[in-house]
Amino acid sequence: MNRNLSRRRFGFSLIELLIVIAIILIILAIAMPKLSKSRMYAQEMAALQAIKALHQAETMYYSQYGKYAVTLAELGPPTGGAPGPQAADLIQEDLATGEKQGYKFTITATPGGYVINASPIAFGNTGSRTFWSDQSMGIRQNFGQEPATANSPMFK
Repeated sequence: MNRNLSRRRFGFSLIELLIVIAIILIILAIAMPKLSKSRMYAQEMAALQAIKALHQAETMYYSQYGKYAVTLAELGPPTGGAPGPQAADLIQEDLATGEKQGYKFTITATPGGYVINASPIAFGNTGSRTFWSDQSMGIRQNFGQEPATANSPMFK
């Protein structure tokens, strides 16, 4: 009898462990959606910063070469040799490939400049907005899967 009492005082019963695990699972179920939303919001803010970096790179490219870059590769680092019009080394390599932190970026040439589009790679997971911007440097957003356009509301 004495042996049975000492064993009970020093250890946890299976029921006690199951209750602790259930409490931890309930806390996780409450916290995970908020964590996912926070991560998605952070990726959207990173996409906005990348758009600003692309604007800065396009401005520098224009001042060096007298025209806007028409691809991300022209703004990115060269594969070998010195920077030039084909690869000006103005943005990081990951952005030059077109994907960064859950967003896909594209640059399209226009008669008066360029257009930048940013769309989440996995809508609802890596982002819930698409972005559009041009050489005027105003950023427009669309809360949906359709790409943002010049008529979309401005990001504030």
